[in-house]
Amino acid sequence: TLNLFSSAWSTRMTTQLAVNLSMIFTEVPLIERFALAHAHGFRTIEIQFPYELSIDEIRMQMEIYDLHICLINVPAGDLMQGGDGLAGIPGREIEFHQAVEKAIEYASALNIPRVNILAGKQPHDADLLPCLNTLAINLKMACRMLTEQLIQPVFEMINGTDMPRFLIQNIAQAQEILEVVQHPMLKIQYHCYHMAMMGEDVLTALKENIDVIGHIQFADCPGRHEPDTAQIDFPNIFKWLSQSHYSGYIAAEYKPQSHSNQSFAWKEKYFPNHQPT
Repeated sequence: TLNLFSSAWSTRMTTQLAVNLSMIFTEVPLIERFALAHAHGFRTIEIQFPYELSIDEIRMQMEIYDLHICLINVPAGDLMQGGDGLAGIPGREIEFHQAVEKAIEYASALNIPRVNILAGKQPHDADLLPCLNTLAINLKMACRMLTEQLIQPVFEMINGTDMPRFLIQNIAQAQEILEVVQHPMLKIQYHCYHMAMMGEDVLTALKENIDVIGHIQFADCPGRHEPDTAQIDFPNIFKWLSQSHYSGYIAAEYKPQSHSNQSFAWKEKYFPNHQPT
């Protein structure tokens, strides 16, 4: 079964570029962002939570604009509205199971190869250890459910400034989760911005963990805007990735500094030979 996941990622990294429709092109409703991704030369997109649109609505946009989706998130309950989320919250196991089923429904119907699981936050009235135990059990279940459908599970680290009490904030914590869950297909989703916010050396952490990274996202830090608006060393990061054996996607997931249409100078600078696939 494991070999089935590797065949889709055989081309070079320069073709593995994606754009996030949840944070970019937000000047228009989600249903209209597919056309803008196509217009800017992207053929691969990711959507954090596509569930406001039906599967049929998404499929129609993908067909019209020759797009495919490389990643979505499992529904995260109230997390994006300031709540604690689902995956690591004792007592919400049934809700989390239903959320994974929803993600599988979309991913299977739309041929989405990877699904991201958000750990959630430690509730104010809960101890940390029960939350981590719940998270580990839920991740094991999600890994089983997703991989049975040939969907790769990933989980991400989110910095504790933007999302206080998030259960997985840094590389060390992510490595511990991998050790506990012990599923061969579970990988880390690595966001350059979140790691910079946590004080990690972004490139060093990439190099040291690339074998357990299944998806990469980028935004500059501070600010979470497009590359070259702040302090992250994107020239060396993109250069190293292009020469590495990493063959997953790297996705632009940033808040445009002004208008989305004016935020793509990095694409021509770092990916001048990008050929949409």
